[in-house]
Amino acid sequence: MIQTEIEIVGETIAPGERCEIEIPVARLITHTLLSLPVTVLHGIEPGPKLWLSAAIHGDEINGVEIIRQVLEQVNPKQLRGTLIAVPVVNLFGFLEQSRYLPDRRDLNRCFPGSAEGSLASRLADLFMREIVNRCTHGIDLHTASDHRTNFPQIRANLLDQETYACAKAFGAPVMIHATTRDGSLRQAVAKKGIPILLYEGGEALRFDADAIQVGKQGILRVMNRLEMLAFPITPATSVEVQTTKWVRASRGGILRLQVQLGEFVTKKQVLGIIANAFGNERITIKSPLNGIIIGHTQNPLVNQGDGIIHIAAL
Repeated sequence: MIQTEIEIVGETIAPGERCEIEIPVARLITHTLLSLPVTVLHGIEPGPKLWLSAAIHGDEINGVEIIRQVLEQVNPKQLRGTLIAVPVVNLFGFLEQSRYLPDRRDLNRCFPGSAEGSLASRLADLFMREIVNRCTHGIDLHTASDHRTNFPQIRANLLDQETYACAKAFGAPVMIHATTRDGSLRQAVAKKGIPILLYEGGEALRFDADAIQVGKQGILRVMNRLEMLAFPITPATSVEVQTTKWVRASRGGILRLQVQLGEFVTKKQVLGIIANAFGNERITIKSPLNGIIIGHTQNPLVNQGDGIIHIAAL
């Protein structure tokens, strides 16, 4: 059975075609029009409709490269269903190499958005209408925020059967049951009953080859699980986690980490040392639990109360 053609903002995509679309978003102060770049791969046979999105935070660029590499692997003539890829959602932040939009709003706190709201709200509304509402599944790609790095991980509602199955298929080293935050894309999508995975890996404004490889392979595994693709790919297993905890600096100073991303740690194990510039007045930072290091600061200059090490509890 051959599926029907689809239409997005006036562009018609026939079965077996790849189409690159520019969805108008807004004009800059210079009156230059910014458009949302979207690539649609419309398979021959009917099937799931999966979207891939990245750079909702404009400085989180690993996902841009992950999507590029995935698109290189997929031939629409051999695809079942539809793949809709949006490598740069927050165009404004991407241009400025910033997490935020020009008004300092966080796009991932503005969903589902409004056609008459702020710039962030309007962009969120456009993404929901033109992308999310056409899809059955979604994968949103992120990195840590500035001056931090994350171990490759999936965050999702693992209590939902279909979401859990997709998270397992993705095969990131760690998958975390995570509640949604108000205004996030994940919360808005969950309210529509659409399974969504949030992938985290690496740091802002840097390409991390390992995190990119895990992300690409994970997406292809999910597509295999959804029977969108039919080529072999090596399965992978994840450590399933229900809770995580940030270890915070009990004093300001210079941090010397003694652990690495992905390392298994035990309760009371030394994670690092905070001291002054001369190495005096040292305090040790110890793990409050058994777990896996899934994130840490990249900046050794820390203030009291800063989140410095993120641990997934085992």
